[in-house]
Order: sequence, then C-alpha cells, then structure tokens
Amino acid sequence: MPSAVLLRPPQAPTTRPGAPRRTRVLALAEARWAALATLAFLIALPLQLTGAPAWAWGPLYALAYVAGGWEPACSGLRALTERTLDVDLLMIVAALGAAAIGQVMDGALLIVIFAGSGALEALATARTQDSVRGLLALAPSTATRLAGDGSERCVATADLVVGDIVLVRPGERVGADGRVLAGTSDIDQATITGEPLPVAKEPGDEVFAGTLNGTGALRIEVERDAGESVIARIVAMVAEASGTKAPTQLFIEKVEQRYAVGMVAVTLAVFVIPLLFGAELTRSLLRAMTFMIVASPCAVVLATMPPLLSAIANAGRHGVLVKSAVVMERLGQVDTVALDKTGTLTEGAPQVTAVRPLPGPDRDEESLLTWAAAAEHPSEHPLARAIVAAARARGLFLPAAEEFAASPGTGVRATVGGTRIDVGAPARLLPAGHPAAADVGALVTTLEDGGHTAVLVLRDGVPAGVLGIADRLRPGAAATVAALRTLTGRAPMLVTGDNPRAAARLATEVGITDVRAGLLPQDKVGAVREQETAGRRVLVVGDGVNDAPALAAAHTGIAMGRAGSDLALETADAVIVRDELATVPAVITLSRAARRLVTQNLFLAGAFISGLVLWDLLGDLPLPLGVLGHEGSTVLVGLNGLRLLRDTAWRRAAATPGAP
Repeated sequence: MPSAVLLRPPQAPTTRPGAPRRTRVLALAEARWAALATLAFLIALPLQLTGAPAWAWGPLYALAYVAGGWEPACSGLRALTERTLDVDLLMIVAALGAAAIGQVMDGALLIVIFAGSGALEALATARTQDSVRGLLALAPSTATRLAGDGSERCVATADLVVGDIVLVRPGERVGADGRVLAGTSDIDQATITGEPLPVAKEPGDEVFAGTLNGTGALRIEVERDAGESVIARIVAMVAEASGTKAPTQLFIEKVEQRYAVGMVAVTLAVFVIPLLFGAELTRSLLRAMTFMIVASPCAVVLATMPPLLSAIANAGRHGVLVKSAVVMERLGQVDTVALDKTGTLTEGAPQVTAVRPLPGPDRDEESLLTWAAAAEHPSEHPLARAIVAAARARGLFLPAAEEFAASPGTGVRATVGGTRIDVGAPARLLPAGHPAAADVGALVTTLEDGGHTAVLVLRDGVPAGVLGIADRLRPGAAATVAALRTLTGRAPMLVTGDNPRAAARLATEVGITDVRAGLLPQDKVGAVREQETAGRRVLVVGDGVNDAPALAAAHTGIAMGRAGSDLALETADAVIVRDELATVPAVITLSRAARRLVTQNLFLAGAFISGLVLWDLLGDLPLPLGVLGHEGSTVLVGLNGLRLLRDTAWRRAAATPGAP
C-alpha cells in the first residue's frame, strides 16, 4: 500500500449525525395555508373573467378567503381582546366588506397578499433558527480529556472547564477554545477567521473550538468554558444583531394601528351620522361600504410591492437572490460598504502566483515546479493541491514520489528521481546559519511583503527556489470597488481575518484604503457598529461563518453563494448565487430604481384614494364609480411597478451604477 495512503489523515464528516435539517417550506402551517389560498384564487380568477357561472368560481374564492384569512382573523380578534386593533383584521374586514357588495375578487386578492407575506416571514424566521442550530454543530460534541496520570477519557465538550487538558488527534475538530501546550500541526480555522490557508500551530498558540486539525496531534489547555467560546459568541451575536431590527418593526406597527383606528372610526361615522339626520338605512350602509372600498389600502399595497418584487425577480434572473421586498428596499439605502477578503474579493482558493528558482545548474521555473509538485502530490494539504494544480496547468510531467513523509507545521519530504526533495516553511527547513540563508531570506521577504505565502524547495538539502502562493483576486473586483465608491460616495472598507500584509496587498490592487485585518468575528461586528454609530447604513458582503455576525449586525448583508457557509447564506439578506461580484453595485442601483417607483406609486395611490374618499364624504360617489376608481388606481400602480421586470432595467443598472 502506498505511503501516501497510510499517512492520509482521517477525513472530517461533512455533517454530524443528528445535525439539524433545514425547515421545509411546506412544513410551515403559514406556507400551506397561503399556498392553498393562492391556488384557489388563481383558479377562480380566470373562470370569473371568462364569464363562467358564479357557482364555478364562487366556492373557490370562498376557499381563498377561509384558507388565507382565518389565521390573521383569529390573531386580530385576539388583539381586540387586548384592546388593540390589528391592521390584518382591518384587511379581513375590508375583504369581507368588498365581498358583501359584490367585489369578491378584490377581497380575495387582499387575502392572498397578506397570507403570502405571513408565510414568507415565518419561513425566514425558521431558516435563521435552523442555521444558528447548524452553527453549533461545528463544534464537536465530545473531546478527549487527559487526566494527571496521562489516562484518557471521552467527555462532553459542554463539561470541559478552564484548565482541562484535551488531546486533539489528526483530522479531529478542536473541542474548546484554548492554547497549545504540546505538539505542532496545521489548523484550518477559516470558519472563525476567514483565512484561506491552514495556520501552523505550535506550543503557545491560541486555537478555537470548531476548527479542523490537520496531520499533527495537539495537547490543548482549555481557556474558555463552552458557553464563552468564539463559536458560542457568534451564535449570540447573530441573535442579538437580528433583534436590533425590532424598533423599525415597532414603528411600522404604530403607523398601522393609527391607520386602522382612523379608518374604522370614519367608516362608522359615515354610516351613523347620516342616520342621525334621517337618512335611509340602506343608503347609509351603501355609502359606508363604498367608503370601506375606496379607503381600502389595496392600491397602497400594490404601490409598494410590484416595484420591489419586480426588482427581486429581475435580480434573481441575473444571479442575485434577494430574500424579501424589505431587503430590496434597504439595499438602496446603503451609504457604506464593508467587504470581506477571502471568498469575496478573492476566489477563496490558494494558487501558485510566483515561481522563483535560485541560481544554479538545471534550475528554471519548470524544473522547480516539477520537483515541488512531485513531492507534494501524495499530500492533501491545500498548499500541496495548489502546487500540483499549477504544475498540471503548465502540462508538466510529475515523476513518482517515494519515501513520502509529512511533518506538521514544517512541510513534506519525498524522493523524486533519486533526489531528496523537501518542500515547506522556509523558517523550518533552512537554519539561520545556512550559507544560502541570506539569499533565500531576501527572496522570502520580498514574496511575503507582496502578500504571498512563501514555500521553500530544497534539493538534497540545498535551496533550489521559492514558490509564492496567494489567493487570486476575483475578476472585476477593482471595477466593483470603483462602482461602489461612485454609488456611496466613499471607498469600501476591507474587513478580514487574514494577516495584515496579505490584506494590504489586495487592498492596494483594488483601490481600498480603509483596511481592517486580523479580525475575529466580534471585531468585524465592532467595525460595522462603529460605522452605524456614525450614522451610516452599512452593507456587508461576505461568505463565511465568521462573517455571519457582521452580516446580521449590518443594515444589509449579502453573502457569496457558491462557497458560502450555511449560516452566512441564511443570515444574509441577499445571496449572490453565481459569485459574480459585479452584481453588488448593480443590485444596489436596481434597488434605488425600485424605491423611486415606490415613491411614484405611493403618490398616485394617495392621490386616487384621497380624491375618492373626499368625493364620498363631501358628495355622492356612486358605488360603480368608486369601484372603478379604486380598481383603476390599483391597475395603474401595478403596471408602473412591473417596469422593472424588463431586462433593460438590469442592463441599465449594471452599466451605470448610481445613475438616476
């Protein structure tokens, strides 16, 4: 059996047994009732419009009323018992009032709109709860605790206390936040810091719960209880930041309450006052129902939703999933952008970006890359995969490696064509007193100052050259940064857990001056809140678990979809499905266009409703004319909002970010 197979570390499972699953849409009662109401409405509407008898479409409309209206009606009645008038109950009353005077379709449309909105809200809440539970599954449920006599015991990670010593074997996840006491290894901590490459750990270095150990064994002293770990704090910050959006919702509820109370009061007055002056009961009732219809906010609802929903549909066709109309509206309000580095501005995968052979016979770029790739071929380290991929991209033939051995935190050694090849960290492979240390050191410093990870290649103990490995910039990243600067009036921030030199190099390439590097998740949240304290509306664009708290804390969050973590995708308000960074300024511009259409539609709807209400109160508005005006305004604002469905709207937004 090849040594590469014998030395291969055990693979971490992609999912833990018992890990929570995503809530299915139809598992929610709100979604099932909304779907039934919508289906009944969509079947009844064409039957009515084609002149089918009432017995054919009437029961279907009745089903839509019952399926979509019973829950808000019950909720509204419960609110009444608490002396609160719920706007949902008002809409149910308006729908029943419309049905009472023969406008059954109007009422059913109101029911369907409100049922669908409730279902979307319930789904968003359930998915966020799923993702937070899934985050907790990153940390292992058990750990190997070492006793004073050296014996081992498997215990629940929740039972670990500060001062315990745990053993983390190759391929296992770290069970607690702590510090390395003994052993060396490479740890993939992208879930916490976002760094694209595993980080070498040795005695004295800090490690985090939930991160993945490489090929070495580590003894770690626990420094934080399970509830205080970085992973646990991420969960708490996501929940806390999501809760900070409640004041806006409370303000909307206050507006709805006032409108509902006012509309009911005026409707009753329109009915009662004429009776006091001797008017006929039937005439007063008809006038009150006419008022109920013309004052119904159908046009206002449609004034707001079609532009936003059209923008959502258009963005979806071009690879941007915006989760709600509220999100689409908020995107147009951002005035500051914070961008993650790894997986957002970059592709998130290390690649060989420099091949630097040292002077000597038979030393050129192809030879150096061939030796390194042949030696690294049996390894599963991300840097090894990058080196092998670079050699294959050049079409190089890789001879078989023999006597392969990997040393955690140092590199690999193998015999290639009878020659011993060492590939790894320059500081570990080359002693300070080596004759070539000065030349190699200068080359390594140059590469590292440029933001590369330097990898030294030795041939029979003699330095042959150095490889530079870095994360590749996404195509169009610089153009996206420039477009965002035009949109917001200020250059985006770079917030990353990566090292400062790599962050500075990338920031220079794309034109960012405000660089925040070496950040943990709570530090990213702090950077966002610092901007929001200054009165700015921050958009965060990221992809990892470590970005989730900042995505939740921001005014709006966008996640990169292809490699994004489940928590980031669920926490974010929008997802770039195809990882096309240029769609960020485009969707912001599209949102601003939608907000302008919303303003236009609200003006039109307000003008129609005000005119019809005044006519009914001060004059004698015929019911057919009131219905015609109400429906006409609804159709007008609806058609105006659908303008953003056209592909030209997206092309205009993508071509001219920030254009009015």
